[in-house]
Amino acid sequence: MAETHVLFVEDDDVIREATQLALERDGFVVTAMPDGLSGLEAFRAHRPDIALLDVMVPGLDGVSLCRRIRDESTVPVIMLSARADSIDVVLGLEAGADDYVTKPFDGAVLVARIRAVLRRFGHASGGQPGGTETESQPVGGVLVFGDLEVDTEGMEVRKGGEQVALTPTEMRLLLEFSSAPGTVLSRDKLLERVWDYGWGGDTRVVDVHVQRLRTKIGQDRIETVRGFGYKLKA
Repeated sequence: MAETHVLFVEDDDVIREATQLALERDGFVVTAMPDGLSGLEAFRAHRPDIALLDVMVPGLDGVSLCRRIRDESTVPVIMLSARADSIDVVLGLEAGADDYVTKPFDGAVLVARIRAVLRRFGHASGGQPGGTETESQPVGGVLVFGDLEVDTEGMEVRKGGEQVALTPTEMRLLLEFSSAPGTVLSRDKLLERVWDYGWGGDTRVVDVHVQRLRTKIGQDRIETVRGFGYKLKA
């Protein structure tokens, strides 16, 4: 199996070096950069398997760097933030990040989150979602909801006949919704199924990704059920 290449952008020398060593001990190949501009250059040069971006880095901040990466690639991105309740977390997710980790973090926790994201991306590129079969499942694995078509085998989405570009996390989220249209899925259940959280997680991750998905497949396609969660309109 090929080694996983991690791009790590962090301006604090101590954190950058200690985290790089911890990741390398767990078998990752790490390219560590001290600022956003060098991080962008390293991303383009090495095309890593995953990017860890600190929010507050000089030159090109982590949120802006995430946007630049997302313009070019669907590679998974985890944001690192020192302030769990900061708007930076939401801004990072809105920029296209798939998850975030709050600093200071334990090395084992960070490794677990990286592996969870990578498992999720592997699943989204070729696995099948959980849930039950519905009447919307025709032969060939294409689910149809009005003008929205979800190809669960080819991992493609079309709206009005036009292909919709989704990140693997957005695709995984849509697969969960489309596997049980009309069924309310709680935020905690989505965190468990999509983000692979076996523990409590921040539901803002779900809310921001649902909003991002709505902008791509239609604002009215996913309905908010207040106090319970979300459901896909059949």
